Amino acid sequence: MTLTAPIQAEKIRLSADDWQQAALDALSEGGLQGIAIETLAKRLGVTKGSFYWHFSSRDALVQSALELWESQEQEQVFGKLDSLSNAQERLSALVSLVAVEIKAHRIYSELLKTIDHPLVKPVLERVSKRRIDYLTASFRQAGMPRNQAINRARLTYASYVGFLQLSLQLGYPKLSHDEFN
Repeated sequence: MTLTAPIQAEKIRLSADDWQQAALDALSEGGLQGIAIETLAKRLGVTKGSFYWHFSSRDALVQSALELWESQEQEQVFGKLDSLSNAQERLSALVSLVAVEIKAHRIYSELLKTIDHPLVKPVLERVSKRRIDYLTASFRQAGMPRNQAINRARLTYASYVGFLQLSLQLGYPKLSHDEFN
């Protein structure tokens, strides 16, 4: 008769990054209120103790997750465009990039619903300012006078936000690639 050692469940060790990413996933699916420690712990297959090893509170996690989203958004959008030296090509590529629904867009749309939240508002202000500044600079590089470039940047950005509202919050049918173009 042989004895076998009891099989022990492998302990899962999560990093703060794992919790941040889980919070962003929950945010994209259910908004800010979707970030609940107990729900995230179950989703990750760990206890709430794992959370408190990395964060002192839910707000600390939300703040950290929003900073991660802001950083990822910067890399995903602008990082891809920086290699294009021609401003018109860069603007065209930007429009094509935002036409694809990615998690960052869903997160942004959810954050817009809670813009008055003290953790959300400064992040959205920074992101929106950076995006409008980027658009303004691109329109300027494409040859537009300063005021016209600023106005075009604001209108372009307002169109993006409106597009998100229509498709993600009001449930308007998504456009096909050809329809979007």
